[in-house]
This record gives sequence, structure tokens and C-alpha cells, in this order.
Amino acid sequence: MVDLETAAMLMTDLHHKATVAMRNAGVGPFEQGPGMAFAGNGSSLMEPSVTYPSGAISLPQVQWDAFMPQSGADRGAHSISSSVSGSQDSQRSFASASTAQPLPSRLGQMHSHSASACNGLVPALQAMIDSLPPTASATPRPASPHDSPRPAGQLQAPKAPQVLDEEQRVSILDNIRSADSERALVETFRLPNLTSLNRYLSTYFTLFHHHLPFLHPASFRPTKVSPPLLLAVLSIGALYAFDQEQAYMLHIGSKLLVNQFLQNKENFSSRKCPLWTMQSTLLNMVFASWSGDAKGLEWACSIKSLLANMVAGNRYELKLRTEAREGAQPSRAEWVEDEGCRRTYYAVYIFFGLLTLTYNHTPAIGFNEFEDLQLPSTESLWNLNVNDDASWHEHLMESHVPSFMEAHDNLFQGESLRYSAFATRVMINALFLEVWYHKRSPEALQDVVTEYKLRLALETWEKSLPLCDSEHVTVSLSAPHKGHPLLFNALAMFRNARARLEVDLKSIQEALRYHDSYEVAAAMSNARSKVKRSSEMIKVIQECFNCLEIAALQGIRWVARTSATNWSIEHPLCGLDLMVILSLWLYRLEHDEEPATEEELAMYNKVRNLFDDDSLDVYDSKLSSAVARIWGGMLDEVVVWG
Repeated sequence: MVDLETAAMLMTDLHHKATVAMRNAGVGPFEQGPGMAFAGNGSSLMEPSVTYPSGAISLPQVQWDAFMPQSGADRGAHSISSSVSGSQDSQRSFASASTAQPLPSRLGQMHSHSASACNGLVPALQAMIDSLPPTASATPRPASPHDSPRPAGQLQAPKAPQVLDEEQRVSILDNIRSADSERALVETFRLPNLTSLNRYLSTYFTLFHHHLPFLHPASFRPTKVSPPLLLAVLSIGALYAFDQEQAYMLHIGSKLLVNQFLQNKENFSSRKCPLWTMQSTLLNMVFASWSGDAKGLEWACSIKSLLANMVAGNRYELKLRTEAREGAQPSRAEWVEDEGCRRTYYAVYIFFGLLTLTYNHTPAIGFNEFEDLQLPSTESLWNLNVNDDASWHEHLMESHVPSFMEAHDNLFQGESLRYSAFATRVMINALFLEVWYHKRSPEALQDVVTEYKLRLALETWEKSLPLCDSEHVTVSLSAPHKGHPLLFNALAMFRNARARLEVDLKSIQEALRYHDSYEVAAAMSNARSKVKRSSEMIKVIQECFNCLEIAALQGIRWVARTSATNWSIEHPLCGLDLMVILSLWLYRLEHDEEPATEEELAMYNKVRNLFDDDSLDVYDSKLSSAVARIWGGMLDEVVVWG
């Protein structure tokens, strides 16, 4: 028997094949009926008429043999290595030490399976998928090899909001019609059925939300929340439920409604934009940017300044509200509103940082926008469920939340600081952007003082991790890092920031903007000259090794299978840079005339020791090629984002 996630992946893969066949025959997925006829509304502020090709989001490239029962010997061949230590001859030559099989055992063989071999399973698997109950517990989640019982004293994360009955679904539909002042969705939009709505809400709040927790689950009422925000949440939830066509319909519906609101608002001012406009726009930009389609990215970048202005205006209003209290403690409702604003601003800041990391886009928000703004609170306080004001104020008084500039100054002075998991993610984003700005400075080569300060700040950030407030809310996601997923995500950004101090891959990032695989491949090959051979580079290669080691220790198959739904977008995006650097560095060692130093040879063999002997020496390929192919094979199995 295969589990429910496997069933869902199999059905999605078969659907993807059918969609590709339709597209090859000249039939688009949205041409089957009136459901997506959004074109013809004319150009507008947020260009809601943008459509995406059916293949924009990469659907699962799953190897079905990986999910069948395996013998003990067979199972050992599916990780890079059963043991990281492995004894290797440290003086082995590159010619013999690097004849690595790119992927252990069968990781590249899925395409040899015929589609007909799966067809007999379809009716039974479809029935299994249809029977999934619409609750948070129904979200498919494979077990981690390190799953353990919840420690005593820890609280379960709030349950995902749900639509209780058909009456509430009709109420949501009425809300959408009321928001659709131009009647643009009347004949084209179809709200998913009750089961699907609840599944999308579950997948959003159990799989995506914890990586960017700016919404407040306890007060999120599907029948009360603004329709554009609900549709944006459902669109990302649909991606995590492997329902691509519904995801696009909900995404475009949300963009249309946000656009109508902004266009019809008299005397438009960023100060008067309600919080949901920022939150909806952010989620729509996330959807478009990581969809794998160049047009979606172009749209997202075209409205970056609009979203940045909304943040600035809303931030000013928050400042006035806070000053009006004259030092008095906010009520529970007031604090939730203010904290929701702060978390949204920082979520936008983090998202813009990822656009800079991936595509070399200039940040639209500078850190000076925040200055005295408090960092996000702990997830425990954010999700706290208390009934009386006295108890609430007691919890609030116990929590000390530093401001952005207070944390920033401490890091650059080498002084560790205690803050929340979300604040940790915010501060590594700030440090990454400072590294980016420094490398874009004309004086960067001569400015050793700034570089020293950046290294100190990064080291202090890393030393501060053990001091982070312990989160008492458990998150049911499989990840190798103990603690909140935000800490695991922040570490990915940290490794990338360390690498950026030494290696500038700007040419690759700019090529990625346009989604042309040949241009990207050429840029990667031509970046060899950017990867130097020096003692400082060894430190970068150590970070690259750490990234690869995570996958090795967890098992390649397990990581490829679970990371797309359990880990955040940071890991493939940050890891891509590191694997390109590692592959090019290994390539230079294998091909340069200059002999390797002892330090370089030790690091080379350290990487090689991640591979089982059985998985090496099958093809006459170099270790550089093996590393590149392993990472490429893992990215090829992404099932959510493109």
C-alpha cells in the first residue's frame, strides 16, 4: 500500500502528463470552459489579466519505485551515504577520487517507468484522495525519521480555520459577489466545494503559514475575512494540495478583487489602505514569483513599489496609534491588530529579500523603514489563547521585544541578543541585504572595515541562535532542525549570506529572471572565474558542505519527497547558489593545472565521503558533476513551487 501523499502525487503527475498532452495538441487548460475567461478587462494598475501557462508550476517528478517496500540492502542505496564518516584515502588522486555516480542507485530512472504501469492503480488512488477528510489532521505529511513525541509543556499550534457547512460557503460566495463591484467574476469564477475549501485552508495553515506567519489563525474567520485575502490564502493552499488549476483560478480572482478595490478607492492614499490589501498583494506576489513563469515574476516586480508604499503608509498610521496610547498597555485586540501589522511589514521585507537573493532585484524597502519598530513577538504569544485581560497583560509584561535598530546595533557590536524565531529570520534578512549592498558598492574592494563588521555581525547572529526564545507551540512539519521552522529557514539564508561575501553570482541571478534554461546554464558555466581558490573560499565551501550534508544525513529520497511541502522556499533558493559554488569549486580542483593544497584536498575528500562507495565509480564522471546532478535531481522533484 502507498500512503495518501504518494497517492496525491501520483494523481497529480498523471494529470500533469494529460495537461502536457493537451498543450501539445494546442488545447490550453483554461480553454475547456468559461471558468478562466479573465482577459478583456483592459490594462490596469495591477494587470489582473495576466495568465500563466499550464506548466508554470513544476508538478511532481516522482519515482514510484522509491515508495514501494524495499529490502534493507536496497534501502541503503537511496541516500547519498549511510554514514558520513566513511574511511577514504585522503591522498587519492582526483582522477580516481571523483569518479562518482551522480545519483545513488535509481534516482534518475523514473522516466524509464511506463505510464501504463500506473494506470491500474488510478481508480483506487482517486478514491483514497477523495476520501480525505477536510480537517487539519487530513493534510498528507510523511513521517520524519526523527519524529518524536511532543515534549511536556508544549502547546499544539492552533487548528486551521475551517468552513463549517454549506451555509457558510454560500456566505463566502455572497462576500465575493459584494466585493466584485465590476461584476468581473460573475460568469467566470467558481468557488471550490466545501471539502476542497477546507483542504486548502488546512494545507495553507499547516504547511505554508509557519514559514511566514503574518496571519492570525485564531481570528481568521473565512466568512468574515476580506474576500481577496481569503482567495489568496486558498490559492496557495491549493498549490500545497497539488490542485494547480484551482490555484490559478483563485489567484487571478484575488488579483482582480484587489485591483478593483484600489482603482475604485477615491483619494487613494497608502495610509488609508487596509491591512488585508497588503496581505493579499503579498500572497499574490509570492504565488506569481515562485510559480516558475517569467510573466508572473514581471507582474510581481511591477507592483513592488506599490506594496512598499502601502507598508510605509500603514507603518506611519501604526506609529500614530501607538503614540496616542501615551505608554498605556494595549488591550488584547489592539495588540493583535498592531502585531499583525508588524508581522505583515516584516513578511514583505523578507519576501523582497528573497527576490534580491534569487533575481538580483534591488530591494524596495530599506531597513531604515523600521528603525524603532518592534521586532515580531514569539509564536507562543502570537497564538496565546487567554480569556481575561489580567492574564493577558501579565503575559505581555513578561515578554521583552527589542526594536529592529536595537537588534541591528547589537549584532554589529558583537553583542548577542535574545529575540523570537520570527525576529531571527528578519535580522538575517537585514544582514543578507547589507552584504548585498556592500558588494554593489564601488568601494567594496577597498572597504575592509565594512567587510569585517559584516563578518562580525553574521558570527554574532549565529551565536545568538541558542538564546532565541523557546517556542512553546509545536509545528507538525518534518525538518532536521530542532525548534521552530523559522530558525531552520534562517540558517539557509545565513549560509547564503556568508557565501555572498566571497562569491558574486550576479550574472546567474539576472539570467534566472527570464526563465530561459539555456541562458541560465551558460551563466552557470561561465561563473567558474567567480569561484576563487583561497583560504577564505574554504570557509564558503564548508557552508556549501553543510547544506549538502543535511540532505545526506536525512536521505536524498526523503528530502526530495518531503522538503517541497514541509520546508520553506528558502531552502531550494538559497541552496541553489551554494550547490553552483560547490560544483564549480570542485570542477576547478579537478581541472586546474595548479595542484590542490592540503586544505583543499581535505575539503574535497570531505565532500566525497558523503557518498557511499557503492554509489561511486559507476560512471566516469567527476565529483563536481555528481554534486550538480544530485541537487538538480532533488529540485526536479519539487511538487509545489516552479
